[in-house]
Amino acid sequence: MGKTSSKVKDRYNAKAYDEMKIRVPKGQKQAVEAHAQNKGESINGLVNALLRADMGISEEEWKGKQE
Repeated sequence: MGKTSSKVKDRYNAKAYDEMKIRVPKGQKQAVEAHAQNKGESINGLVNALLRADMGISEEEWKGKQE
């Protein structure tokens, strides 16, 4: 099985996702990473789950919304 090139992945990600940068207080990055890992999530997955819950929408609605 061949490897997908970075350029192909970058093109897909640019079409499928919007990017956002988050900032946490200095010294909290490791705590956030550990918290996400303890929940079995990546930081991105944890942030997405928290936003969906706070916004009161399902994962399907979350993934289906495109503006």
